[in-house]
Amino acid sequence: MVKLDVIYTRGGDKGETSLGDGSRVSKTALRVESYGTVDEANAAIGICRLHTGGEADAMLARIQNELFDLGADLATPEKDETRSRLRIDEAYVTRLEGEIDTMTGDLAPLTSFILPGGSPASAHLHMARNIVRRAERLAIALAATETVNPVTVHYLNRLSDHLFCLGRWLNDSGRNDVLWVPGGKR
Repeated sequence: MVKLDVIYTRGGDKGETSLGDGSRVSKTALRVESYGTVDEANAAIGICRLHTGGEADAMLARIQNELFDLGADLATPEKDETRSRLRIDEAYVTRLEGEIDTMTGDLAPLTSFILPGGSPASAHLHMARNIVRRAERLAIALAATETVNPVTVHYLNRLSDHLFCLGRWLNDSGRNDVLWVPGGKR
């Protein structure tokens, strides 16, 4: 369990931060950008939860905890001595896929691209989905230069799909989706 006696340490006052293995890096390092964007997505999901309840809220609460696990995974460079650290695995992805499949079974077929909106929950989920997509791009860029648990990218990819489906599901199973009307038809 984490215990924080002091919130400020002054350790980052010169533009550096500590990673999970204790090494110090610039706050602008790609690894920090990656897990920082995961944290941003987590905050956006917290806002979504203000507009949900029941099953949707339970899924999002679990996802928020999983995003902390994923952030810890990204914050700890893979080295032999860190293999025992918290790492996410394919079970996280499989759980998301099962929920996506369940929600998709209830959704009206897509006949157009959809715009963020319909309900506050759906609009906020679309914002969170876009932040997750940015986190995914950053994790891919990080993986091109450093060793990264490949499941982090799988999870982020599937999570964006999950948030898309959940947004539609919360829009009365897609019946209240706001459809894109292409330029010549508006």
